[in-house]
This record gives sequence, structure tokens and C-alpha cells, in this order.
Amino acid sequence: MKINCIAIEDEPLALKKIKEFIEQVDFLNLMEGFNNAVDAIGFLKTNSVALIFLDIRMKKLSGIQFLESLQIKPKIIITSAYDEYALKGYELDVADYLLKPFTFERFLKSVDKVYNQINSIESGYSNDYIFVKTEYRIEKVEINDILYIQGMKDYLQIHTTDRKIMTLQTFKNLLEILPQIDFQRVHNSYIVSISKIDNIERNRIRIGNELIPISDSYKDKFYGILKDKKILI
Repeated sequence: MKINCIAIEDEPLALKKIKEFIEQVDFLNLMEGFNNAVDAIGFLKTNSVALIFLDIRMKKLSGIQFLESLQIKPKIIITSAYDEYALKGYELDVADYLLKPFTFERFLKSVDKVYNQINSIESGYSNDYIFVKTEYRIEKVEINDILYIQGMKDYLQIHTTDRKIMTLQTFKNLLEILPQIDFQRVHNSYIVSISKIDNIERNRIRIGNELIPISDSYKDKFYGILKDKKILI
């Protein structure tokens, strides 16, 4: 499996380094390199990309502004010399954050993680269950039983068809192990199972007796995924 990718970096030497790293990885296919995000937006309108290497501090349009402008986001690996943007990056569900200067070994670890995530989606998710840590034990949870996951301060509550499970796992960790073909984040406090949605009205999802809001920051991505899956017509 080849992963089509682009790199957006306004420093010539940094862009050259990323290109050289990409060329050393046989499952990466560099389609183009850009020295600004505006040109990349135009490219994405007519080309399908699975992964973007993205700098943050750039002229014309910053990496964060670029990310927020995307309706459907490929996998994103941020490459930045500044660690203060890490939290914002993870709020936007980036796959990884590479702090410059990074080694080829660190780069390879990052792209290997993305490869595994994309491969699990394309080949279909093989596991029927996950294990999550609760206060006293490790609990087995059948994936098909999960309705939605709700953030509750320092905890997450997994709502299933027959019980509620409290865990200290993060949204990011759960999204990495759940099949992305079905589970999507729709709000800072909610992940939903698309197959368990009963209806959607006024940007609110009904699952059973629960109404779950779709926030503005996740709305475009969520509806875009429904269209891509050809289940929204």
C-alpha cells in the first residue's frame, strides 16, 4: 500500500529534509512539496492525498489556519520548531507532532503509525473488542456494543447497549484503537458510533434517548465523512 502525501514547509532546507526522508520510505509517495499553504489548498481541490506534513509558522496562512479550513482532513503530521502549538494540534486530531530538529528514526516511527492506521481502515478492522482500564480492573468491551463515548472531566464514560464504563483513557487513545470507519468525534466531549445513530436534527445526534450535539469545529468533517461513506444522500 502506497500513501500519497504532500509536504507544506516555508523553509527551503526543512522542506528538502522532509522530501529526502519521504524518499527513503517505500510506502510513501510524495506528490508535491509546497512553500506555502495557499498553493496546497488549490492542489487538494483536484488531488486525493492521504497524509500531509505540515509546518505551523508560515506566511500568508499558518498551519493551524490551514487545518481549520479543511472540510475533510487527511492524516496530518505537524513539523514545527515550536512546541507551544502541540495542544492545539491534538485538538485538531493530528496524527503526530514532530518537533524540529527531528531524526529519521523519529520520522519513521511517526509515518509507520500513520501507515498502520490507514491500513486498518482499508483492510477492515479485525478485532471485535477492546480492553480499557477502569479503576480496579481492565475491562473487555465489545466494539459493536458501543453507542457513544462521553467526556466527564478527567474520565471518559463508554456507553454501551447494556452498561456504562468509566475509564481514564483519553479521546485520542480511544480513537487510535477504535475502527475509524465507524467511530467519529463530533464534539469536544463526544465520540459516536455512526452505525448506532437513530437520527440527526439541527446538528444534534439521537442515539436511543440521548441527544448529542455536533459542534461547529467537527461539523464539516462529520458530514463530509457521511458523504464519503455514501450514507448521506
